[in-house]
Amino acid sequence: MKPVIQLLHFGYHQAMSCIFPVSIFSTLALSSVSEVPFLYRYDAILLILLAVQYLMYRSGLETRDEIKVICVFHLIGLVLEVYKVGMGSWSYPESAYTKLFGVPLYSGFMYASVASFMCQVWRRLKMEMTGWPGLASAGLLGGAIYLNFFTHHFIPDFRWWLTALVVIVFWRTWIIYRVRNMTYRMPLTLAFFIVGFFIWLAENIATFFNAWKYPDQHQAWQLVSFSKISSWFLLVIISVIIVAQLKHVKAGLKPKKE
Repeated sequence: MKPVIQLLHFGYHQAMSCIFPVSIFSTLALSSVSEVPFLYRYDAILLILLAVQYLMYRSGLETRDEIKVICVFHLIGLVLEVYKVGMGSWSYPESAYTKLFGVPLYSGFMYASVASFMCQVWRRLKMEMTGWPGLASAGLLGGAIYLNFFTHHFIPDFRWWLTALVVIVFWRTWIIYRVRNMTYRMPLTLAFFIVGFFIWLAENIATFFNAWKYPDQHQAWQLVSFSKISSWFLLVIISVIIVAQLKHVKAGLKPKKE
């Protein structure tokens, strides 16, 4: 019975941590089958998501520091979106007033939702990390991963080399998390993959509801390429590096090293 109770508590905290991502996909789904008077769909999505963030903050579901992290990720994601749309990787075919170089401003929230989940689950499960490689190693690797999203259009794609480096750099890093009075641990690289896989599932939902379209989805929707899992795997790493470092800086501590 106790394992079931633990699992239920774990599921509850995971679900509560997913409030903002679920809000995004619910908004995408509802806006695909109904119209908001006097507003383009992309503009309505942006206003709704801003309202959700405001309500989460006012209700105490998110802290001011978490809002700041979400804003940073919104900007990081928006810059990447503008570049990728300009390169033809995907497109946002619908009209909107709140578009920047063909990219609706709400798109940054899809990246920010990853940060929202990370911050929430970190706080709710009282997470810590052991064997953290340090800011220099983690920061340089995170920067290289982000840069590769831009440079692979001109030079060879180094994602698999970077993935190998992730395994090497974070080989000794474990996540410590707590459910009620029990403590658990998991290899950080496994957590990267699990979160990346679920984001890929969410991406399929998003493209099904026309949040954006890949070139091979313009005629008819089809499953997003499995290769995208590796992209999300790497993006999650950037998220964890930033969130982990900010959490430890805020606490006045350095990540634990074994």
